[in-house]
Amino acid sequence: MHFFTHQQTRRKSLHLTLGVLLCLFLALTTHRVAAQGPGVNKEDSIYVRENYTKIERMIPMRDGVKLFTAIYMPRSTSQKYPIMLDRTPYSVAPYGEDKYKTSLGPSMLFARDGYIIVYQDVRGRYMSEGDFVAVKPYMPNKKKTDVDESTDTYDTIDWLIKNIPNNNGRVGTWGISAPGFYTTMTTLDAHPALKAASPQAPVTDWYMGDDRHHNGAFFLMGTFAFLSSYGAPRPEPSPKGSPPFMAYGTPNAYEFYLNLGPIKNANEQIFKGKNAIWNEMMEHGNYDDFWQARTPVPHLKNIKPAVMTVGGWFDQEDLYGPLKTYAGIERNNPKSPNLLVMGPWIHGGWARSTGEALGNIRFDAKTAPFFRETIEFPFFNHYLKDKPDPQLPKAYIFETGSNQWKKYDQWPPKAAEEKKLYFHPNGKLSFDKPSAASTAFSEYLSDPNKPVPFTSEIRITRGSDFMYEDQRFAATRPDVLVFESDTLTEDVTISGNVMADLFVSTTGTDADFVVKLIDVYPDNAPNNSPIAGTKMGGFQLMVRGEVMRAKYRNSFSKPEAMKPGEVTEVKFDMQDAAHTFKKGHKLMVQVQSSWFPLVDRNPQKFVNIYQATEADFQKATHRVYFSPQQASNVTVRVVK
Repeated sequence: MHFFTHQQTRRKSLHLTLGVLLCLFLALTTHRVAAQGPGVNKEDSIYVRENYTKIERMIPMRDGVKLFTAIYMPRSTSQKYPIMLDRTPYSVAPYGEDKYKTSLGPSMLFARDGYIIVYQDVRGRYMSEGDFVAVKPYMPNKKKTDVDESTDTYDTIDWLIKNIPNNNGRVGTWGISAPGFYTTMTTLDAHPALKAASPQAPVTDWYMGDDRHHNGAFFLMGTFAFLSSYGAPRPEPSPKGSPPFMAYGTPNAYEFYLNLGPIKNANEQIFKGKNAIWNEMMEHGNYDDFWQARTPVPHLKNIKPAVMTVGGWFDQEDLYGPLKTYAGIERNNPKSPNLLVMGPWIHGGWARSTGEALGNIRFDAKTAPFFRETIEFPFFNHYLKDKPDPQLPKAYIFETGSNQWKKYDQWPPKAAEEKKLYFHPNGKLSFDKPSAASTAFSEYLSDPNKPVPFTSEIRITRGSDFMYEDQRFAATRPDVLVFESDTLTEDVTISGNVMADLFVSTTGTDADFVVKLIDVYPDNAPNNSPIAGTKMGGFQLMVRGEVMRAKYRNSFSKPEAMKPGEVTEVKFDMQDAAHTFKKGHKLMVQVQSSWFPLVDRNPQKFVNIYQATEADFQKATHRVYFSPQQASNVTVRVVK
C-alpha cells in the first residue's frame, strides 16, 4: 500500500463558501496598505481636503489606451511644485473628484511641503483601459506604437508636465512592492523630467527570489492567497477590480494546503482554469524565456535619474528585489547617484509604522520615522526642489543585533571578509574547517505527508511573524538538522551576502533544502520583549532563511534529477544580511527539507511538480556531509 493512501481517506471536501472572504482579502490588503503609507490620521485627512484640489483624468498613451489618473494639486498657486508619481495595480481609490485620500505621498511630509501628488491605475487594472500583464516585460527595441511600463510612464509624465498647472518641470516616482516594480521601470528610457526615483521593496524577479518563487521553489501560501484575487479576470474597467471569490473554511493553513493535495488540485478544484496568472505559473515551472523577460535587472543600464532603493531585512515578500535592483544599477556605473537603504522592517514597514520592534525583537529606535524624515524626504527635496544635499551615504544600513544605523560607501562594505561557517559532527558549528571524523554526515527522513511547518502558529494567511519568530519549534523536530557554535567570546558582525553550500545525498531523485542562519540568545537574556510575559532566554532569531530546489542546482532553466545515494553539491544564494551576533550568544544553522505551506511540498521525485499526482510523493532520507572534502557550510561576510 502506498504510504499516501491513509492521507487520501482523510481528505476533507473543500467547501469553499463565501462566508469568510476576509481571509483572502487580507493577503491583498497587505500590498495595498504598503502602497498607501501610514494609517488614517484625522489631522492629515483634514489637511489634505483643505489644502489640495483633486482632479481625475484619463491620460492617453501612444497606442491610444487611456490610463485613469488621480491628481492632487496644492490649492496655493504662489509657487511651482514638483510632481510625485505612484503607478499601482492596487487601485488609486477613492474614486470621484469629491473623494480624497486621507494622506498623500510617500509620507505627509511631502503634502505639507507642497508637492503635486499623482496616482495612476496601471494598464488593465481598476479604472484604466487596456489589458493587464503582471510584471510586464521591458521591450528594449521598440517600434513607434510598442508599449511597456516604461513607455506608459514616459507618456504619463509627458502629459503631466504639459497639462498640470504650476508644476516646476521635475518629477519623482516611488512605490512599494508591485508599485516598486513600476518605479524601477520608470528609470528605463526615463523621461528627461524624471529626476529621482525610489523603488521600495520592488518586485524584481518572481522566479528567483520575490513573492512567487525562491531559487525555483514555489511559494505556495502567499501565491495562492494573492492570486486568488489578483489573477482573477476583469471584464471591464471597474473601481471594484477583481474581488476574491472563495474562502478557506478553516483557520489552519497547514491543514488546508495538506488537504488540498498536489498543486494541480488548486486549478481543478478552485480556479477552474480561469486565473490567468496562476495558469502562467503552472505552465512555466522552470526559469525559461517567460520569466527571464520579466526581470528589469539586465536592462538597468544608462540610468539617469537619482535612484534610492529601499528594503526591509524582515520583508516576507520582497527582500530579493531591493538588493538585486541596487546591485544591477551599480554594476553599470549609473550616471546619477544610486543609493541603498535597508532597515529592520517587514514589507512596507518603513511607510506605515514606527519601526521600533517586530514581535519579540526590539530595535531601540523609531527607525521608520527616521527613514521618512532624515533619508526619504531630504532625498526627493534635493533633486526636485534644489534643497540642500542631505549627503546620504551609498548604503544606509540598519544593523540588527547591535541596533545601529551604519553608513557605507559601498555595499557590501569593504571591511567585510568572506568566511565559512562549517558543519561538524555532533551538531557543532564553527569557522574552522572540519578535520577527519568517523561520522562524516548527518541524516534525516523527510516525509511529504508530515512536512516541517513554517510557523508554530495556527494561521490561515502567511503574515510576517515567521520572519522573526522563535525557531525552537523547528529545532526539536527529527527532520531538522541543527548545528550550533560555542558561546561567542566576542561580537561577530556580518554584512553582505549569505550563501549556503551543502554537500548532500538522497534516496530520492529531487529534494528541497531549507537553510536558516540563526542567532541564539543566552539563557540569561533580559526579558525585554514588547510582548509582555515572554521569556527571551534561549530565543532563536532567524537572521536569514532560504530554500533551494535541488533539481535546479546547476541550472534554473534545465532541471536535473539527483542520483540516489550520490553526494551532490547544492549551493545557493540566501540573500544579504547585516547583523551582530553579540558576545554571549551562539550561531546556529538549521537544515530541513520542507517549509510548509510557505513553500509547496517537493515530491522528492524528479517530476514536473505542477503536474504531480499523489502517487509521485515519497519519503526520502537525506544526508548532509561535513568531511574535509565535502565540507558543508554557510558562507558569510564578517566585518573585521
